Amino acid sequence: PAMAGSRFTAPTAADAQLLLLQKQALAEEEAAKTKRELLTRFLQEKLSREEQSSTYGLHKVCTAWRSAQRKTKDQELRQDLEILSQTFTRVMDCKDGVIESLARDLEEAEEQQNRALRSHLHLTDQLLHLQHRRLGYLQEGFDAQVHALKAEFEAERCGISGGGGEWG
Repeated sequence: PAMAGSRFTAPTAADAQLLLLQKQALAEEEAAKTKRELLTRFLQEKLSREEQSSTYGLHKVCTAWRSAQRKTKDQELRQDLEILSQTFTRVMDCKDGVIESLARDLEEAEEQQNRALRSHLHLTDQLLHLQHRRLGYLQEGFDAQVHALKAEFEAERCGISGGGGEWG
């Protein structure tokens, strides 16, 4: 019986030790599980923050890219506008030059037309004066012939009525 008692107490101590080791192992396992869960939660939160940070960073990069693209396009459009403005100015200067040249040509043509008209009117006046003189000379010649014919007629009439003349 003494052996039985010591046996009973020895396994009990061993059982207690085993039970204690089991409890410790269970506690360590629970602690490891809790640690793993905490670590998993921490890593999930870190992953979530990294994803958010990555999304935010990608958004910032896209925004910066768009801004750079806008700036580049703005510079290109401004350069194009400057080139078009200079081209327009050159075209307008060229057209202004053509207009000025045509205005000078028109003034010269009007002056030539006025000179030609004055010359024509002067020549017409000279021709009219010449015709008046010619008409005057013709009138004088006509008047002289009429006068000569009248004188001849009067001479013949006087000769017929005065001397019986040659006729009869």
